[in-house]
Amino acid sequence: MTEKITSLQNPRVKQLVRLRERRERDEAWLFLVEGYREVRRALEKGVKLKELYFAPDWFLGENEPALIEQARQAGAQLFELSKDAFAKVAYRERPDGLLAVAPQWRRTLDDLTLGAAPFLLVCESIEKPGNLGTILRSADAAGCDAVIVCDAVTDVFNPNVVRASTGVLFSLPVVVADSQTVHAWLKAKGIRTAATTPHTDNLYTKTDLRGPLAVVMGSEQYGLSDFWMKGADVLVRIPMAGQADSLNVAMATIITLFEAVRQRSE
Repeated sequence: MTEKITSLQNPRVKQLVRLRERRERDEAWLFLVEGYREVRRALEKGVKLKELYFAPDWFLGENEPALIEQARQAGAQLFELSKDAFAKVAYRERPDGLLAVAPQWRRTLDDLTLGAAPFLLVCESIEKPGNLGTILRSADAAGCDAVIVCDAVTDVFNPNVVRASTGVLFSLPVVVADSQTVHAWLKAKGIRTAATTPHTDNLYTKTDLRGPLAVVMGSEQYGLSDFWMKGADVLVRIPMAGQADSLNVAMATIITLFEAVRQRSE
């Protein structure tokens, strides 16, 4: 049976608002999944949604009822919200009327399944959730086996990460660990590290990016730490012809990953 909620003071509405905050998410071991595409991809990948909130007044198409039924059959508890109640809990400026609550999970480095020539992305201290989500989406498009988030500043379950990743978070293995542990693990696995920085003469197009490889990207403001600059097997740079001395980290990630894809496909 679907419970209907109209009051903005309803305890469930207040809980959804609190789940925007990292501390609340971590204490409850839950996170928010907003949007038709994101909810659909979560269900497709077997994520056990705990609750699904929907508001027909915000629907953008005709496929929402089928998705709601799919969520119900998968065990999600359903709640129908009034337009105003949904507007209060929605993270997006223009919501589409679907918001789910899902359990968090954790993967470790030992959980990763690697082939003969692993292709990994390591990102250190990414600050902006939108960038991290776009990085996950890019890694998925490039065919990376996993993304390893080192010394995390941004919570991978931040609603903006989920949104910017377009649901890739549910299918691409993501591990959060400290840099020292990751570096030692990569060395033990025989995976070469290529760290991106403007402070090298090695062009990314002239560097061998084939074989077991981890591309390492740094934070938006500071780039890579000295630990990775000194510990990487090779440093590479993207040439800059204009006045800007760097690219947005998400854009730099896309460029570097797809150069590796080009080389690895030859």
